[in-house]
Amino acid sequence: MDARMITAKLANVALIVDDDPDSIRMVSTALEENGTTVLVARDGATALDLTQRVSPDVVLLDALMPGMDGFETCRRLKAPPIMTQAPIVFMTGLSDPEHVLAGLQAGGVDYVTKPVNVDELIARVTTHILNARLINSARSALDAEGVFVLAFSVDQTLTWSSPKALALLASSGLDLLPDGQPPAELKDWLARVVQQPVSSATSITLQGFRLDYLGQDPGGEILIRIARTGTRDEVAFLAERLALTVREAEVLLWLTQGKTNRDIGEILSLSGRTINKHLEQVFQKMGVDNRTSAALIADRALWSARD
Repeated sequence: MDARMITAKLANVALIVDDDPDSIRMVSTALEENGTTVLVARDGATALDLTQRVSPDVVLLDALMPGMDGFETCRRLKAPPIMTQAPIVFMTGLSDPEHVLAGLQAGGVDYVTKPVNVDELIARVTTHILNARLINSARSALDAEGVFVLAFSVDQTLTWSSPKALALLASSGLDLLPDGQPPAELKDWLARVVQQPVSSATSITLQGFRLDYLGQDPGGEILIRIARTGTRDEVAFLAERLALTVREAEVLLWLTQGKTNRDIGEILSLSGRTINKHLEQVFQKMGVDNRTSAALIADRALWSARD
C-alpha cells in the first residue's frame, strides 16, 4: 500500500463529491450524526486526488459538476491506477432513465435523486458499505489461497482485482492505464477464450507473467488468474525452502502454474512416468498427498519471498 494511504479503523469514511454547498451541508450533517467521518471534494479532480491518499468506505457523487462530470469521475475512480473498492452512489438531480443507466454503467452501485431523503440515503449507504466489505473479504481470501484474480468486463476493461493480483499487475509492466484497456495481445486473447473456453489456448504468457482463464461469473465478468512464470531464481528458492532437488523444484513450479503432468513432461522433455515419480517425491518431502495442496504451499512460499 502506498505510504500516503490512510485507512480509517474506527469510523466509516464517506467522500462527498458535489459543488453544491447546501447539498454538502445537509448530507454531511446527517452522516456525521450517524457516526460517519465525512470528506468533501468540490470537483472530480479533487476527488481523484483524495481517493488516492485516503481510502473511503463509500463515495457520494453528483453527476453534474463543472469540469469533469460525475460519470467521468466515477469511471476514473474505478479504473487503474485508483480502482477504488468503495461503492459509488450517485446523488444528483438528474432522474431520467438514461442518466441512471449511465451512472450504473460508469461503475456506480446506486442512484439517489435530489432532493435527498437523508434517512433513506443513510440506510442505502450502510447497506452498500457492508456489502462492499463482504466482497473485499472474499477477494482477499482468494489472495490467501494463492489465487490472484483479475476481472475484466465483456469489453475487456479491467473492473476489479484481488489486492495481491493488483500488486502483481503493477509489477508486470502490463499497461492498463489510463482507461483499464489491456494491450492488444491480451485483449485479443480475452476475446478468444470467452468465445472458445474449452480449448488449449486458455492461458497466455506476457512479459514474464502467466494469465489463466478461470471462467465467467454470473454477471459475465471474465475471471483471470495472474502469476509469475517460472524463473531459475524461483526454482532455486523452492529447492532450498522445501528441501527438493532442482528437478523436483522445476516440476513443482510448473505445477503451481496449472500445468498437467503431460504439459510438464513436454516442457521439461521428460516422460509422464518420470513426472509422476518426481511428484511422488515432492509430495513425500512436503508432507502432502495431492497436487492442490502442493501447489498452494509452493505458491504461498513464493509469494512470501516477493513481499
